[in-house]
Amino acid sequence: MKTFLSAAVLLATVVPPAAAAELTVITAGDQNMVDYVNEYLAPIFEKENPGDTVRAVGTGPGDAGSQKILERFEAQAASEESDTDVAVVHEKFVGPMVEKGFLKNYRGDISTGDLVTSDKAKMALGTNVDGYVMPMFASQTAIAYNPALVENPPKSYAEIAEWAKAHPQQFGYNGIKGGASGVSFVMGWIYAFGGGDAQMLMNGPFEESQTQKWDAALASLKDFNTTATLTPGNAGTLDMLGRGEIAMGPVWVDMFYSWQADGKLPPEMKLLLPAPGMPGQPMHYVIPEKAPHAELAEKFVALATSPKVQAEGIVKRFNWYPGIDAKHVQAELDQASWDKLFKDVTPEDLAKYAKPFPIAPYNNAILEAYERQVAN
Repeated sequence: MKTFLSAAVLLATVVPPAAAAELTVITAGDQNMVDYVNEYLAPIFEKENPGDTVRAVGTGPGDAGSQKILERFEAQAASEESDTDVAVVHEKFVGPMVEKGFLKNYRGDISTGDLVTSDKAKMALGTNVDGYVMPMFASQTAIAYNPALVENPPKSYAEIAEWAKAHPQQFGYNGIKGGASGVSFVMGWIYAFGGGDAQMLMNGPFEESQTQKWDAALASLKDFNTTATLTPGNAGTLDMLGRGEIAMGPVWVDMFYSWQADGKLPPEMKLLLPAPGMPGQPMHYVIPEKAPHAELAEKFVALATSPKVQAEGIVKRFNWYPGIDAKHVQAELDQASWDKLFKDVTPEDLAKYAKPFPIAPYNNAILEAYERQVAN
């Protein structure tokens, strides 16, 4: 017995515990994305995985931040191991990452993988990314309006056009400058009136002939602009709504609710998502194919996309729509939080009218056509 105990003690001193790991998360977006990982997700994850730590690094806001992550993966393509465990990137950059073989197909391996059924988790601007992504959140545009000034809100793009003509300068948007809420409105206009196949614009393939079908839609948009108010950007539209200078305009839903919570928008202001729909975009969690701590990375994404974290972190902290299907999040939210986020734009509305942006060639062609045929 003494010999056995001595051997056991010796073995315990010779064999160290499993080495702790530092999980590296790189994220595009504003500083709040970095803070969200470091200040909210990391403490929860580290408590559940004693000894392991999480460190988030930001690459900058907008597309430029995701472009830096893509370039990082390209630079490390020849390396045996990546320096990144998890990345958070904009939708438009996931396709190239999948096509170049940079990402791990992991969604089927994590416990939350079957909690998302949205097409945005399967196709990213024309590229099949099914299995390679988990949406962190869904950022959506909608039309904000003041019920005191809009008694019978329009429910479609056609009705918006009629309303704006009957109420000059009361509809405001930023064109395609200074913010993507205006870009989203323009893309939705082409989906509604473009005369072509909207599904082809969203999913591809690119055909030059489709771009020749937009002339009537662009002419009607130029006419629409004569009765609309052009705002300075995303914040400019919200500011003018708050001041009562306009009665209606496209906004990002999370910005709308944040401004409302801060008292910069009247509490009675509402949202609607018009037919046939407006674009939004998710931010995606991806895991590099050569992630140094792939198993731990999968645990992290599973935690980040769990119903409780999606409810507390995504919905309540940021007013974003959850990345997983909303029905899985509802039980984790108090009724007031659920009602605030979904009272105007319901999960059914999102399923029906929340659209992706066009694939890059169509997106660029629409912006160029707007500059040429609408802005001039």
